[in-house]
Amino acid sequence: MSERYPIAGGTASEIAGGIEVAVSSGRLRPGTMLPPVREAATQAGVSPGTAAAAYRLLRERGIVETAGRRGTRVRPRPASTVREEIRVEVPAGVRDLSRGNPDPALLPPLHEALAAAARAHEERPAMYGTGDDDELLALAAERLRADGVPEAPLAVTSATLSAVERVLLARLRPGDAIAVEDPGWTSLLDLVTALGLRAVPMRVDDDGPLPGDLDRALRSGVRAVVITARAQNPTGAVVSAARAGELRALLAAYPEVLLVEDDHGDGFVDLPLTPLAGATQHWVLVRSTAKAYGPDLRLAVVTGDPITMDRLRGRQRISAGWVSHLLQRAVAHLWRTDAVDTRAVASAYARRRDGLVAALAERGVPAYGRSGLNVWIPVADEAAAVTRLLARGWAAAPGARNRIASPPALRVTISTLRENDLPALATDLATALHPPTTGRYG
Repeated sequence: MSERYPIAGGTASEIAGGIEVAVSSGRLRPGTMLPPVREAATQAGVSPGTAAAAYRLLRERGIVETAGRRGTRVRPRPASTVREEIRVEVPAGVRDLSRGNPDPALLPPLHEALAAAARAHEERPAMYGTGDDDELLALAAERLRADGVPEAPLAVTSATLSAVERVLLARLRPGDAIAVEDPGWTSLLDLVTALGLRAVPMRVDDDGPLPGDLDRALRSGVRAVVITARAQNPTGAVVSAARAGELRALLAAYPEVLLVEDDHGDGFVDLPLTPLAGATQHWVLVRSTAKAYGPDLRLAVVTGDPITMDRLRGRQRISAGWVSHLLQRAVAHLWRTDAVDTRAVASAYARRRDGLVAALAERGVPAYGRSGLNVWIPVADEAAAVTRLLARGWAAAPGARNRIASPPALRVTISTLRENDLPALATDLATALHPPTTGRYG
């Protein structure tokens, strides 16, 4: 490395900045080892303390990682890498099942809700310094208590990722380890990388994270754990009551670990929430409205322990400030009027999801999808499966976007499918995954 990129700079910031530029420009590739601190100091003509401080800055920015006696190297996935860029270009005429969006036909109309919010705004216009909407908070508290979530402070953020980012920034530092589901939510995995955190994968089955994997992660020293309660993206897992008991028992032995629970399934999943909230001293549960009411209704309600919630609200005040009260009042109206028939919506998604899983099973293809909008289909070769499926008129998302160490798979979003689509799609998927041989050596 020293021959291709000599360490230079008179201060820790200058040395770190030069290396960061080299990483961003591609001169230093992921996995490249940096020289030992004393060697770096000699190259730059600075003290070992200055070189060590430069390496520390790089670790905090998520550019490099230290592997004990093996030294310091450029991270395998630099913070500039975005998993969302791993996507399929969908040609004209191909059905796109790769996006993860809800079915527009199952979203509630917003005319009355927005009109009610506008009328409330005329009577009580929200100005600088106005707190979160009282009605929304009261309705949220009532709904959370009904689902068994402990009584705790509440806040409103712009969707799930906004809340998770602020909580992680408030509780963790670059270089800290965090346990995440594998496969898991693409945006969360991107966020973990961007914040300079070290992801520790937990495998998932239909009932949520495997207890053995959580146990190993906790024993390894993770500072935080993120778990999806329902409609896990991409597998559809739901944390069952039995699994929740196992996970709570493990978490209780590590009270200082931050627990982040994602309940974006509220409003379109009829399986009950079994909350883990309160299993540790530091916890939050985030409940968003995007899938039930539409992705453009950017709002999530967050509850958690008082200290973590104070830190979350403090960070929100100095950045976004607040979530539009028009949106807050619109959601309050939707909740007050029961605008979404959860059972009917969940049933509609279940018929498509369960129908596809069953049709694939009939064709010898295992698939998973206990709840939510997606079906997860293990494959031998993602690229080949995606290409063959495109040729048959369907676009699926490559599982590489969601995976850390778990095996290859495809994610198929079932939202826009109809039941009469399922046989043809299942046949085409089976053919794409197991194409017929065309000759003796095919």
